[in-house]
Formats: sequence, structure tokens, C-alpha cells
Amino acid sequence: MASIVSPQTARSSESPARSFLADVWRSFRRTPGALAGAAIVALVLVVAIFAPLLAGADPLAQNLAGQAQAPSAAHWFGTDKLGRDLFARIVYGARISIRIGFVAVGLAITVGTLIGLVGGYAGGRLDAFLMGAMDIMLAFPSIILAIGITTILGPSITNLMIAVGIVYVPQYARLARSSVINLRDTEFVEAARALGTSTGAILGRHILPNILAPLLVQATLGVATAELEAAGLSYLGLGARPPMPEWGAMLNDARDYWLSAPWALIFPGVSITILVLGFNLLGDGLRDALDPKDR
Repeated sequence: MASIVSPQTARSSESPARSFLADVWRSFRRTPGALAGAAIVALVLVVAIFAPLLAGADPLAQNLAGQAQAPSAAHWFGTDKLGRDLFARIVYGARISIRIGFVAVGLAITVGTLIGLVGGYAGGRLDAFLMGAMDIMLAFPSIILAIGITTILGPSITNLMIAVGIVYVPQYARLARSSVINLRDTEFVEAARALGTSTGAILGRHILPNILAPLLVQATLGVATAELEAAGLSYLGLGARPPMPEWGAMLNDARDYWLSAPWALIFPGVSITILVLGFNLLGDGLRDALDPKDR
């Protein structure tokens, strides 16, 4: 006779990690905004990866005879003041924008998490010193601090990513520190400490995996903020250098002739808006999906 397995029994037979991921996915897919955000981000990633196949033109090729042409069948997004195809520049610009966001946030979350782990677990004077340094950085408006760092390092894409990453280190440091403080006196950490486990092993094996969820959510939302910050710096001439097809730099190029060729300003601006919206929706969805109260 065939045995009947209840859903509860089948659920309990799953590994904890698989059960957790299944719960997160069920919660995530119930949110239309989260799915829309994931679709937008996935679309931009596909465009960035297959830019040479999708662009249809050289983003750097100039044609002064066809400068500032309106959108048409030949040039879907029109051309800029140098006759360059705006659709090709937007497509290739997706590569640069995605790279800026990921590298800047990767730098911020790596350095910030390390500072938060050390300060939160050690406590005392070391914690006070590290958090004091973070508070000093937070006292400056982010755009002003980023402008100062980029001015010192010099305008370039690499320095732009470094500047934006440094600006957002305090956010991840304080988030990681607060999570570590909540965990450092728990029973499983005390048990590991009693068994003689080294501090590095406790931080890496027992504490870090348990604070990754809020850091992941903050990182997803942080990519959107980093994109805006980078676009602003490039607009001010402190990021990408001509003729690189970066969306913020394209806005800077178009400001001199936007009345006669508004499409040169509209399409880069819309591209930035869509990308930022996608990461914001994705981050909100992950935050709700990873919240045990909502699940």
C-alpha cells in the first residue's frame, strides 16, 4: 500500500538551506514590483553582455554631416552633436553603468563589513575609534565627499568607482556592526568561543553568514544609489572622459544643445531612471522576502 506523505512531512525532510531559499522565492514571486525590478535588471544585464550584437553601430564613430538628427529608422534614438548613434551609445553605456554600480558597491560592502565585524565584535576603544571615523565621513554630504575624493584622485572611471565606494563604506560598516552586536553574545557564539575557536573563525563561520541578508538587501539598494552618484559626478565632468559612452557623461554633453536636440538628453536620462528603478524594486522585494515576519 502506497504511503501518503503530508506537505508538512515533505517540507520537514528538506534541508534547512533549501527550505529557506524556497520560502524566500515564494515570498519574492508574490510581489509584482520585485519581479518587475528583477526583469529590468536582467534586461539591462543582457543588453550589457550582448552590446556588440545589439548596438548595430560603432558608439564612437562620428559623422558630422549627420549631427543632431532626430530619431528615425536609421538611428532609433537619433544622433548627438558629433553625429554619433545614440542607441549604440546607450547600449554600450549599460556596460559602464553596471560595472560602476557593482564595483563601487562591492568595494563599499567589503570594506564596510570588515570594519563593522571588527568593531562590533571587539567593542571598547577600537569600536569607538572605527565608528568615530565612520561618523566623520557621514557628517559630509555624500556628493560633496565624492567630489572631493574624485578631485584628489583625478577624473576617470576607476577613480569614480573608488570615490563612490568610499562614500558608502560607513553605511555597511554601521549595518554590519549593529548585526554583530546582536549576535556576539548569543549561545552558539559563546559555545564556539568556549571550544577555543579563533576570533577569525568565529567571525567568518558563525557571525558573517548570519548578517549577510541585511547586507545583501542594502547592497541591492546601494547599486541604485551608486548609479545616481556616478551619473552626477560624470555630469559634473569628474567621471567618464570623452568619448566614453557613459550615461551621466552623455547628459553633460547634451546640456549645450538640448533645446534643439532634446532626445540627446531624454534617452540617457530615461536609461538611468529605468536602471535605478529596477534596482530599487529588486531591493525592496528582497528586503520583504528575507524578512521572517513577512514570510
